[in-house]
Amino acid sequence: MSKTSLTKKNLVPLGAERLADLLLEVTKGSAALQRRVRLELSASQGVAEVMQDVRKRYGSLRRATGRVSWRKRRVLAKELGDILGLIEAHVAPEAADDAFELLWEFLHLAPGIHERTDDSSGHITEVMRSAMAAVKAIAPRLGMGATALAERVFEALQDNGYAAFDGAIVALAEALGPKGLEHLKGLAQAAEAAPLTAAELARYDFVRDATRQAKMAQEARGLTYGIMLQDIADLQNDVDAYMARYSAEQLTYSTIAPDIAARLLAAGRAEEALQVIERARARRQGKEAFFDHEALDAGYLACLGALGRGDAAQAFLWDSFCQGLNADHLRKHLKALPDFDDIEAEDRAMAVAAAHSDFAAALAFFINWPALGHAARLVLARADALDGGRYELLTPAAEALDTSADPAAPLAASLLRRAMIGWTLAQGRSKRYGYAAEHLAQCFEADARIEDYAGHPSHTDFLRGLEAAYPRKAGFWSLVRNGA
Repeated sequence: MSKTSLTKKNLVPLGAERLADLLLEVTKGSAALQRRVRLELSASQGVAEVMQDVRKRYGSLRRATGRVSWRKRRVLAKELGDILGLIEAHVAPEAADDAFELLWEFLHLAPGIHERTDDSSGHITEVMRSAMAAVKAIAPRLGMGATALAERVFEALQDNGYAAFDGAIVALAEALGPKGLEHLKGLAQAAEAAPLTAAELARYDFVRDATRQAKMAQEARGLTYGIMLQDIADLQNDVDAYMARYSAEQLTYSTIAPDIAARLLAAGRAEEALQVIERARARRQGKEAFFDHEALDAGYLACLGALGRGDAAQAFLWDSFCQGLNADHLRKHLKALPDFDDIEAEDRAMAVAAAHSDFAAALAFFINWPALGHAARLVLARADALDGGRYELLTPAAEALDTSADPAAPLAASLLRRAMIGWTLAQGRSKRYGYAAEHLAQCFEADARIEDYAGHPSHTDFLRGLEAAYPRKAGFWSLVRNGA
């Protein structure tokens, strides 16, 4: 490594005085860098000095009204992260309660910062999540009374529009303890049951119908306090209270049922968990086919396992594979079979995949399993099913077949590439001409390894066909001639 590289090892010999001069020079004109250095100077003076300077900066951030441009957004996030790091490193180890107050104030800055910052990149949100993680880390050492802490949490969660206090109950669970959680529960239940306030209704004054206005306000309130009560129920291991926050229909959603089933299983209520999953599975038939049901299927298998229903689990895994060629389910099915039975079952599975109505799914399965010989024979047998527009599938499939020693692989790879070439030229996708030219060159290279084209045009005949069909695709032919 060069002795002039900017590394700690190379900088230390310069000495403190020279480095101080350089630091003053570098930070001149940069308010952000100067603030960073001042915070470090505060840290060297002790906790009280750090707290004073941090709160001073909080005040500046609260008073600020100017829009934070996208150029300064990352700088602001970096500064917030530096403040957070200072609290964690220099306040939390010595004074957990003081650190908590600083972190809680930090989280309360979120609305003002978000209102003047476009956080589409998520940098500010990520810093706020880190602050909540820091709260969780010091929670076991807090000296605040459980009741007082519960009231602080309750107050913060009532106005949590920018989600800075998401996870606060879980983060502070140890500090809240049973007493704090119960007090927080009582506050949430009382607030949820209270009559709607004028302020709550005013948020929906754009709705003329009073009944609908009240319904919308009530639903918003239910969401706010419902999340609190669910977190509390979870921490109190009260599965029934957790479930009660959902309607009967919601409990059949594939996004909710697995979560409920997992809690029931943990509580030793496997039969109930299975009923929840089965209702969700029944609902998804024909209604949610476009969703990924991996969690729901995993929940179903977990329930069957807990109930000792191995045969049912095996049947489910096999049926799932046959329907959608789920490779993970096939592996689990084979793993549960006795020695040698798994070999016969895998052979049956390969036959099922080869005959599957969805050619693309079958090809993807064979490539990923991997079973490249089966993939090659699938392509040869069903070449008419090739969709050259599926290059995200055909390209890696062709590349995988290039590595196979199966005699059918070179021809199969060429047929995949021919399909993509033909589609690109037929659709006039000029941006893909470079890929098409490369595919054509790869077909030429494969020609020497193909002894029998099995009724498909030879490479020479395929090339002549392209020239005849697409003589005016000058951009493509130029790339072909130049070997691109």
